[in-house]
Amino acid sequence: MKQVNAYAAPSASEALSPLTIERRDPCATDVELEILYCGVCHSDIHMAHNDWGMSLYPLVPGHEIIGRVTRTGDSVSRFKPGDLVGVGCMVDSCRQCEACEESVEQFCPSMIMTYASPDKKHGGVTHGGYSKSIVVDQDFVLRVPENLDVKAVAPLLCAGITTYSPLKEWNVKAGDTVGVIGLGGLGHMGVKFAKALGAKVVMVTRSVSKGEDAKALGADEVLLSTDEAQMAAYAGKFDLLLNTIPVQHDVNPYVNLLKRDATMVMVGVIGNVDEVNFGPLVFGRKRLAGSLIGGIKQTQEMLDFCGEHNIVPDVEVVAMENINDAFERTIKGDVRYRFVIDMASL
Repeated sequence: MKQVNAYAAPSASEALSPLTIERRDPCATDVELEILYCGVCHSDIHMAHNDWGMSLYPLVPGHEIIGRVTRTGDSVSRFKPGDLVGVGCMVDSCRQCEACEESVEQFCPSMIMTYASPDKKHGGVTHGGYSKSIVVDQDFVLRVPENLDVKAVAPLLCAGITTYSPLKEWNVKAGDTVGVIGLGGLGHMGVKFAKALGAKVVMVTRSVSKGEDAKALGADEVLLSTDEAQMAAYAGKFDLLLNTIPVQHDVNPYVNLLKRDATMVMVGVIGNVDEVNFGPLVFGRKRLAGSLIGGIKQTQEMLDFCGEHNIVPDVEVVAMENINDAFERTIKGDVRYRFVIDMASL
């Protein structure tokens, strides 16, 4: 075992603070990496505060991890010391169920999360990327293109794949019209990916200033959702809506924007939305759907796509000692568009 410096939430009501944790020595199929950068995801905050009632303490957050390989197990052939790699939201699965066989390990009933998850294979509880190093089975390690800005890559492992996956699953292509609802950590990646896939991209927002930001990110048009005339003009125009709003809200006005047989995919809110009028769904054969990150195969595809198109999130880099301030600013929406921790500061 190896002693490693980390930052952890001691309980749901306490701020994150320094903690020494133990990492296992690499077994035959393991990859050890020195963590260079770790993204700050809103789910890190939910888990630290036990908002979902599933947190285990002390809790070391972080599932957007970028680092360099330092050691590998004897059976590892795909990675070597010095490789630039990433670790996302999961570090293992059963490898045998239907989901695993279809490369959608995120739906495996026995999926092991990167942190705050009982580690059935090695014992104890998993600890995340707010730490100096991590050891992960090679099958859950991702290769990162060297041409990308390394300090900005980390959020691709959650915010990136969360938006890339539905765009691919619903077969977005050149000539499609895609609406991205909400501009934040998820929304700004949705704009970048949909544009790179060749779609006409419309930012749907309540804010004029966010509309201008979206255009700078590549959006072709802006639709102000508070403007009834604009909403009426865009009715029935969209092949896909990517809804990134993270809180309970009324989805009915957005349903009217969909073409017949089109889909609105929910990737922001986990929980309830306001009461849905099923009339427009029934009479337009429209769909409301959800999407959850992507499997390892698709996440690697996403990283390769980013390398090809030079796509990274817009980030603000912070020191580890300022993580509690970063949490507060994330809650307030005071970041464009994701925080990334420089782990050299730990």
